[in-house]
Amino acid sequence: MANVRRISDTWSQPWLVALAVIGPGLVVMLADTDAGSVITAAQSGAQWGYKLLLLQWVLVPILYIVQELTVRLGLVTGKGHGELIAERFGVGWAWLSVGTLALSCLGALLTELSGMAGVGLLFGIPRVVTMLILVSGLIVMVWTASYAGVERAALAVGAFEFAFILVAFRTHQNVAHLLHNSLHIPFHDPQYLYLAAANVGAVIMPWMVFYQQSAVVDKGLRESHLRLARIDTAIGAVITQLIMSAVLVATAATIGRTAPHAPLDTVQEIAKAMTPFLGQRTGRLLFALGMSGAAVVATIVVSLTAARGVGEVMGFKHSLEHHPREAPWFYGIYTVLLIAGGGIVASNVNLVSLGVAMEVMNALLLPVVLGFLYLLARHALPGRLRLQGRYARFVLAVLVLTAGFGLYAAFNGIVAA
Repeated sequence: MANVRRISDTWSQPWLVALAVIGPGLVVMLADTDAGSVITAAQSGAQWGYKLLLLQWVLVPILYIVQELTVRLGLVTGKGHGELIAERFGVGWAWLSVGTLALSCLGALLTELSGMAGVGLLFGIPRVVTMLILVSGLIVMVWTASYAGVERAALAVGAFEFAFILVAFRTHQNVAHLLHNSLHIPFHDPQYLYLAAANVGAVIMPWMVFYQQSAVVDKGLRESHLRLARIDTAIGAVITQLIMSAVLVATAATIGRTAPHAPLDTVQEIAKAMTPFLGQRTGRLLFALGMSGAAVVATIVVSLTAARGVGEVMGFKHSLEHHPREAPWFYGIYTVLLIAGGGIVASNVNLVSLGVAMEVMNALLLPVVLGFLYLLARHALPGRLRLQGRYARFVLAVLVLTAGFGLYAAFNGIVAA
């Protein structure tokens, strides 16, 4: 992977180094709160009120543990996730891992583009027109920008997701009532477990591991930047779950209160959760901004991740620091994915059902993704940074419990359905 740019450790102002290092963690976490995650959080609030709120915050340290290992591997080895798996375990195992990545990325891409199609429909814009504008714009941006340019664009667009937090604050929740209801968890209900699995899959996704590891390498970060990269990741983990919680609270305070257990069938119905507190026009606009920020930044990330993952295993150039003429396969795969996804979404699909189903699929893929991540952290890092001792046992327990709960909840929900 290219390392054209290097971030200097000798700059006189530490804050300049910090600003240069911070980015990959925030981008991947804003992408984590993607259209599918917003839809899943909204469905959770509408059907179960605040009963899935506690889970959002339980997932914060788990998300950080997973992505911190990813950052550590990228900074120390200077290689992408697929490259390391091929190097340590063989090309066959690398293809297995990239296969799970491809499934996750394809599902996520369809969900992101579907979310944007739903936003367009809020304002009477046909799906085909929305897809043409979005897909064309993203292709032009990536083909003409460097990694730094793409990162800045993703952060700018992703900032619109904070609109959801404003909506949640305007609901004026009684904190004691909210906490009381969040602790009454119906673990016996298969429908609850299905949405719980979707929430786990909405937070810990295969493409996040691949993207952040490649991004820190693409950006030219080194082992000396590990502390700042960890801070970047930790801040991002809190922000993404704050946004997820805000969406859940907003829908729980509206649809969840007036029509409990009612399913949401369209993005327009989710948007209605914003209107009681902000008015129809303002609420719809803020929802559109938040969903657009979530969907666009995730579309950029998952498309690039899929192209990078295939490139890492096949051995062709796979970096935004390469010109399209130098890396035609990388840019070609990115472009084909967007065009194909846009074409599928232009047809008539159930946007909400698709989003929740894709997050459940992510939960089912967790054993493969987390298993490889743990093994690499144990064997691909030098002694002092290797995952070992009590922390290694703690991490193993966390990953096994997370993957196990995801599988248990998903299978119970699917069988009951």
